[in-house]
Amino acid sequence: MKVSELGEFGLIELLAQIATKSRGEALLVDIGDDAAAWHAPASIQLATTDALIQDVHFTLSLITWSELGWKALAVNLSDIAAMGGTPKYALVSLGLPPDTEVEDVAQLYQGMAELARRYDVAIAGGDVVTAPLVVLSVAVIGTAESDVLTRSAVAPGDRIAVTGYLGASGAGLVMLKKGLQLDEETTTCLREAHLKPYPRVAEGQVLAQHGVRAAIDLSDGLVSDLAKVCKASNVGARLFCHQIPIHPLVRKSFGDDCLNLALSGGEDYELLFTGSVEVIDRVKGLMSCPLSVIGEIVSEEPGKVRLFDEQGKEIGIERGGWEHFAPGSDDELSKPGY
Repeated sequence: MKVSELGEFGLIELLAQIATKSRGEALLVDIGDDAAAWHAPASIQLATTDALIQDVHFTLSLITWSELGWKALAVNLSDIAAMGGTPKYALVSLGLPPDTEVEDVAQLYQGMAELARRYDVAIAGGDVVTAPLVVLSVAVIGTAESDVLTRSAVAPGDRIAVTGYLGASGAGLVMLKKGLQLDEETTTCLREAHLKPYPRVAEGQVLAQHGVRAAIDLSDGLVSDLAKVCKASNVGARLFCHQIPIHPLVRKSFGDDCLNLALSGGEDYELLFTGSVEVIDRVKGLMSCPLSVIGEIVSEEPGKVRLFDEQGKEIGIERGGWEHFAPGSDDELSKPGY
């Protein structure tokens, strides 16, 4: 059945049934009224929003509807994680061509609801409209119990650290778009890294609770996102390439390209943060994932990120990650998410 056959209100009723499975206890009014309502706790409130546009951020030949729903919510949860917060509620707006299959939209919501349940997030409402292509806009409301992590709290002398491994999402994009035939383990790992990321929510809370003050989630690429932090804090950065935690399967399958994928591939959705040696040592012992120190903050050249090899020689950086409207952003492989 097409969405045009089911109709707006029939579709909303179907999606409400799926979303209700992730309903939070604090919701007073959810889907079906003019607005959602809930009790706000006595804490800091966080809000973020992100949009995914067909043939800009994804193409339906390379991503399933369920994966699309998961990823659309995940990128917003990652923003809350980067602030050290707890995501609570999601609002979802859909733009759909009239000939979209109802089952496809149901699968999209199933993927979103699956991730929402994992992070105890309630899908509280949204909107559905007609559009010439698929547009998926998600907003997430969250809370923070302590001071939030920001991009502007970096200080010279801080060490730069990241959670997890880098490069797998960018490698997954290359694999999908070029149709690379890799072994089963690598194919599964890279596909999931790109299409079904797991936001570092618990890790962000650990950072905020144990002395870290500055962080960002890695969505546009390590170099690009670190440069944003440096610019906001009026500092510069030095990265040491031999300390960057490149995913082992990316090293194995992509050879000399693996470093650039880790630096600029984007959409790893790991957390990059800074802090003193003492603070980073403290949080490292509390993390459930790998944590790597990859560089240091310097006072010179505000906003500038420089890369050095193991011998201390500076290395050129090929590109700086994804940026909408930038020259060359229409290049097929530069697009951020498929």
